[in-house]
Amino acid sequence: MTKTEAHSYAAQMDAKDTLGVFRNRFHIPLHHGEPVAYFCGNSLGLVPRATADVVQDELEDWKNLGVEGHFHARKPWFSYHRLLTDSLARLTGAKPHEVVAMNSLTANLHLLMTSLYRPTADRYRIVIAGNEFPSDRYAVESQVRLHGHDPEQAMIEVAPDPGTYEISTQRLEEAIAQHGESVALVLISGVHFFTGQFFDIPAVVRAAKSVGAVIGVDLAHAIGNVELHLHDWDVDFAVWCSYKYLNSGPGGVGGAFVHERYAARPDLPRLAGWWGNEESTRFMLQHGFEPTYGADGWQLSNAPVLSMAAHRAALDIFDEAGMAAISVKRTALTGFLETLVNAAFAQYPIGACITPRDPAQRGAQLSLRFEHHGREVYEKLLQHGVIVDWRTPNVIRVAPAPLYVSFADVARFYDVFLTILSELP
Repeated sequence: MTKTEAHSYAAQMDAKDTLGVFRNRFHIPLHHGEPVAYFCGNSLGLVPRATADVVQDELEDWKNLGVEGHFHARKPWFSYHRLLTDSLARLTGAKPHEVVAMNSLTANLHLLMTSLYRPTADRYRIVIAGNEFPSDRYAVESQVRLHGHDPEQAMIEVAPDPGTYEISTQRLEEAIAQHGESVALVLISGVHFFTGQFFDIPAVVRAAKSVGAVIGVDLAHAIGNVELHLHDWDVDFAVWCSYKYLNSGPGGVGGAFVHERYAARPDLPRLAGWWGNEESTRFMLQHGFEPTYGADGWQLSNAPVLSMAAHRAALDIFDEAGMAAISVKRTALTGFLETLVNAAFAQYPIGACITPRDPAQRGAQLSLRFEHHGREVYEKLLQHGVIVDWRTPNVIRVAPAPLYVSFADVARFYDVFLTILSELP
């Protein structure tokens, strides 16, 4: 495809894009006075224009009410986390009592593993996908050691299929079956951070359940990116952050899903805190923890209201746009990007896309592996106002988040990418 053809197609697609109006709901960073082409929403999403006003409202209530804001703010802080519940339930395919906004991703992972990873002498292994984000691996390894097991024996990392970067569902199923009743937990990401692969979560759940294992999912790169149905898929627990596709700010509040089968299980071991205690007795400050019903019972501390306000402003946009429409645009946008990337590499064969070609097996991300000059290409893209990210040792990740990336942005990427490749030695 020529540059002219790419821009012509982009103009046609943007003209009929029903989500195009949402681009103006975000602040697009500038480069030399012009908006950048931002393809880094899988790392940090852009700030919605409404965020400043929503956060300012809470600052005003804090200024005017002080501590009384806990119960008398326009949106009382005591119950602030519940303002996010319905939105998160829609995004994750959960019942409202199965989700809660709290803490950060890895803190939530530790909290839920404490409750649901209960190893014994015979059942202690954890199956994880290979090359996962290091924080997940650190958490798993430390939990294994905490229970007195050797990570070399207890951690089963499933490597990609030979000659590829993908980890097939069959390969995951075979690993789970091979270790059978020694598997206590299967922990996978919804979308793999490095390759952008969207795992077949229902199939992995079935495989885990068939050997009696608990199944957990890290949704850091999946929530707000792909459609999820955690309750119907029978996932035991899931955790996520909110600063990537959810656009809720750097270090924004995380979240957790706990299937309702655990909603009224006070016998489950947990690391408890006062905000997880039954609401009606929370402020009595009495001894004896009584967990509140559902995912809320895993809370530790009172809500970080300013962070949650930013989160609420971003979630309002998802409620308005809807994940069904976002998914349709994501497929079209990522497919257009793939066509252009493949055309560029056909002309200048120094790399390849390692993200699955099947649109059902990926989100809004393509990972480009370079044989050489990868870091140079990355730095030159940035110099031209095309914002992507670099993953060691040789991958550029390009994420066309549908709420604020246009088809014209993708055509612009192609312009710059082709020019850079043509100028390489």
